[in-house]
Parts: sequence; structure tokens; C-alpha cells
Amino acid sequence: MRIGITCDLRTEYRDEGFTEEELAEFDSEETVDAIEDALSELGYAPDRIGGFKQLVGRVAQGEEWDMVFNIAEGMNGIGREAQVPALLDAYGIPYTFSDPLVLALTLHKAMTKRIIRQLGVATPDFTVVEDAKDIDRCTLPFPLFVKPLAEGTGKGISDQSRVSTKGELRDRTFSLFERFHQPVLVETFLPGREFTVGILGTGSTARVLGIMEVILTEEAEAGVYSYVNKERCEDLVRYRLIDDNGGSGIKETALAAWKGLGCRDAGRVDIRMDAMGTPHFLEVNPLAGLHPTHSDLPIIASKTGMIYRDLIGAIMVSARMRTSHSDRRSHS
Repeated sequence: MRIGITCDLRTEYRDEGFTEEELAEFDSEETVDAIEDALSELGYAPDRIGGFKQLVGRVAQGEEWDMVFNIAEGMNGIGREAQVPALLDAYGIPYTFSDPLVLALTLHKAMTKRIIRQLGVATPDFTVVEDAKDIDRCTLPFPLFVKPLAEGTGKGISDQSRVSTKGELRDRTFSLFERFHQPVLVETFLPGREFTVGILGTGSTARVLGIMEVILTEEAEAGVYSYVNKERCEDLVRYRLIDDNGGSGIKETALAAWKGLGCRDAGRVDIRMDAMGTPHFLEVNPLAGLHPTHSDLPIIASKTGMIYRDLIGAIMVSARMRTSHSDRRSHS
């Protein structure tokens, strides 16, 4: 099987003058090399395509793939992660991971939380701030947690994200407006332990791969799984796998969110506990990072005894199972 790989590489955008934080969600050459090597070991024939514009050019020339392994994040707009899957859908080319609806929805943290609440899954109280008037209208009790509405990889999150006064809320919000040019999500701060849950599969086949607790070292930015802590996780974070007995309620919360949102193949759900130890949904990552040693999902897999090649293999098996009976239209 010929497997195309759609991806956005940090090196390509770095040459255009973007900052490291702006490129945080994009992939390294090391990640894409590892995926190619794993696919080759599994008997597939990988073909690196590149990002959306490269994909457009190649499908316009009539190229086809049996499947596309999609990790492209996109650059512009709140639907940026949905762009590659939408194009692949239009040409009838199957691909890994979630569809355009899920990827557009889940990048918008507030819309996601509204659906999560409709599903009956616990999530912190929240409001969306778009201007100064919204700050004045905010009646959520302090402390609060403030972050960009539509970013990932901890972008915009630091030890200043937890605010305790209206003045701090105003300062932090306007700082994020200036940096990210988008609305801000304001949530009730949860003081409990934090976990990330790896999930494999789709719908009824979805299962928890592992529950991993995020433990910050004394040198880390305190109290938050921030951009800095994630980027320097080897030095600032300790990860501990939690067994089923220790993960009471976490597994159920993560699976309910994953299935309810319609996520596919593999990804992560982030969970944090309140003061009473009740797990709450924070975010879902249906297009999770896949660096072999730096990204959370492969770290979880490794801690459960699953090697990287087998993680990539499980993703391919899931994608092939759900596309095996679908009709494909030729784009020739």
C-alpha cells in the first residue's frame, strides 16, 4: 500500500521568520522520519507529501494514494486542522485520524466544551472573552485559568495563566489578545492532579491505551502544563502511568468525550481533577503529536510496553478497518 504523509514541518516555516512558539504545533524532521521508518517496517510504502498546498498540487496532477497518514496542522484560520482532511474527502482518498468536522470543532475550545456538557461530561465552568466588556461581565469566581481559544501544545499557557483578581484577568487577557489575535477562554481553575489519556480506536472499538499523570518538577513553571514545560518536558516534567484502580473515573470521562465528539483512530484527552478529586475534561487532541520520545501519546505507549512501530501500526489498523467498506471515488 502506498501511504502518503501530509505534514507541516517546523523547518519550512522557520525559514519564513516564524517564532518557535508560533511553530510549536508543527512537526520536526525527526517525527516524520520516524513515521516513515515505522510505516516501512510495517510493509507500507510511505510517500512524504508535505502540507496543504503541496497536497493540492499533487492531487491536481492526478496522484493517488491508498491512504494518507495525516498529521498536517495547517497555518491559517480556526479550521486549519480540517483543511487537509476536507480536501482528501473531496477526492475520495482515505486518511488517518479525525474528519473535518471533528478537527474544526475541537480546535475551538469553547464549542468543544459546550458539546461536552451536552454529553453530560464534567468540564470546568467557562466563558469566552472577546473584548473588555466581556471581562466586566465575567462573574466566574476566582481563581480562574486563562488561555487562547484555539491553540494547542500549551501555546499561550504559562505560570501567569492562573489569575486571582479582575485586574490580573484583564492584564492576562489583553496580553493574549495581542499575541494570538483571537478570543480567550476563561475557566474555573481546578486545583487537582492532571492527567493525559491516550486512546486508540474509533467509536465502539475505542479503548484507553494508558492514563499518564503529569507531575511537574521543582524547576518547572508551577501549577500548569505550560508551553515551556511541554517544550522542555525531559527536564521539567515527570510522567507516571496510572493503573485502572488509580484512574477511577478518568478512563470513563476520557472515553465518553472521545466517543461523543466522534474522534477517530488515536489521540489524547486531557483531564484535571477538582478539589474533591472529580475528573473534569479539559481538552481533546484528535491530532496528537507523534515524536517518538517527546510527544505524550508515544510516551504513554512506551510506558505500556508498546513500541513506536506498533503504535503507528495500530493507528493504521484502525484507519483501514473503518475505511474498508467505504466507497472511494476516483479523482482521475
